[in-house]
Amino acid sequence: MSLIAACFDGVPDTRTGNALRHDFLEVLTIALMASICGAETCVDFADFATDRETLFRSFLKLENGLPSHDTFSRLFRLLDPQAFSSAFSIFVDRLGEKGCGVLAIDGKTLRRSFDRAAGGSPLAVVSAFAADRRLVLSQAPVQPGSNEIVAAREMLALMDLTGMLVTGDAIHCQNETAALIKEKGGHWLFALKANRPVLHRAVASFFADVNAQEAFVTTDADHGRVEIRRHFVSDEIDWIFSDRRYPGEPRLPGLCRIGMVEAEVTRQGQTALSRRYYVSSAALTREAFAKAIRAHWAIENSLHWVLDVTFDEDRARNRKDHGAENLAILRKLALNILQSARKDISIRRKRKRSGWSDEFARTVLGQMR
Repeated sequence: MSLIAACFDGVPDTRTGNALRHDFLEVLTIALMASICGAETCVDFADFATDRETLFRSFLKLENGLPSHDTFSRLFRLLDPQAFSSAFSIFVDRLGEKGCGVLAIDGKTLRRSFDRAAGGSPLAVVSAFAADRRLVLSQAPVQPGSNEIVAAREMLALMDLTGMLVTGDAIHCQNETAALIKEKGGHWLFALKANRPVLHRAVASFFADVNAQEAFVTTDADHGRVEIRRHFVSDEIDWIFSDRRYPGEPRLPGLCRIGMVEAEVTRQGQTALSRRYYVSSAALTREAFAKAIRAHWAIENSLHWVLDVTFDEDRARNRKDHGAENLAILRKLALNILQSARKDISIRRKRKRSGWSDEFARTVLGQMR
């Protein structure tokens, strides 16, 4: 497990006294492997350690025996989440090159992490997800009294975005966020909605008559639902900065494309038409625009959905100290490892087979040597 040691050895161990009798990296390794194999709580981690003791003793010292569920709970409650998140980023870098492509940013609330007795709100985190590789590159919490926009900027400020196209929902269509992405070497593609009312109305008006424009068309058919998507882009944006605009209007740094997706959905004989609008700093073709929009949804389908359905994250009850945030990072560590191993089978099957078979678990964990 040299990769874990190389990446997490510098994380401060904030435990004291008797709590230090179990080695930090060994406890973390057991928790990570347990999470990969289907464990969801600190009690599960302890039970998994007991049931797989022979496997763990083949590569861990365990000089003071197996850690209890209190040991796991204490470690994740007291662990500095900022240091843990930084080590997480190093781990991702060493697991494989990040490369270029679409980097989707989006927030998620851990619904059961609220503390009603202490008046604490559920934990919300913003993730940066490399859509092409299906890897989480970073995570940042939404601090009390703050919001997802600020958390996303704090996260992006620590990343090298060279060659990446950062995509985000309309909430992230902010001048400051766009400028930060450009400064870090990337491009941006944001949805455009009513939170930018003047620009939204102008772009919608521009694409009001699309009959004279050429579209890139895609069709999906599944479970009795047929969706035809028509993608339009334009680099005719000089009018956005013309004198007919109001004086002093803030401009999105680097804006060079506007786009629209027209979706025609037919289900059970009923057809509905919707239009979504976008702005971008990247000189995207219609086909590249369509691929980028599609890739952005991977953060919902390949991250948030998997965390909720496969890892049962929405029902996780950890709420004390830093427990919820650190265990959210641990789940993403486990998911990254699973995504990188055995591409031919699903995450759900990999978790199950890792839990059933020591040999299969070793093939998944072997990439961390």
